[in-house]
Amino acid sequence: MASAVAERKVRVAELALRALLCALSALAAALVATDSQTKTFFSFQKKATFRDMKAMVVLVIVTGVAAGYSLLQALRCCAAAAKGRAGAGGALTSRALAWCVFSCDQALAYAVLAALAAALQASVIAKRGQPELQWMGICSMYGAFCRQAGGGIASAVAAGVAAALQAFLSAFNLFRLYGGDKSAARNGAGAGAATW
Repeated sequence: MASAVAERKVRVAELALRALLCALSALAAALVATDSQTKTFFSFQKKATFRDMKAMVVLVIVTGVAAGYSLLQALRCCAAAAKGRAGAGGALTSRALAWCVFSCDQALAYAVLAALAAALQASVIAKRGQPELQWMGICSMYGAFCRQAGGGIASAVAAGVAAALQAFLSAFNLFRLYGGDKSAARNGAGAGAATW
């Protein structure tokens, strides 16, 4: 009975993390991708967009992919849970599938964190400039642009944390397949089987 309760908590945690990662990644991509501001300088209009900084373009792409991947995995989790309620077993017992989910979750976490680090560095330069190279900060001129980009980056930071936690959880689910009763785990049965 305690095993079933723990199993259910792990399933709920995985689904909640995947839904949270999907929402935060989509929010980050939307905030950064729709960010623009136009300023007029001596009758010359200059429009600032996220495309002006390649690190922000990469952040939009990576968070968009993260949102899509997380949505697909959340749907897989829901389907496995529904299948489990119907009596067909909802646990992820295939080691090949567990390795695939683990590898994709790890790659996603690294990609989100790498894109986030690049975007953070570009944002610091946009905010403060680079006096050694005589680059001035642009946030004093494009305040609304920088505030919206900051909100997108804050969402991406939260998405990065959720991606790292999801990677830990998928590692836990994978390596549970290798513990306990080894003959039963190989056959996909037994109490040591991982979630979905």
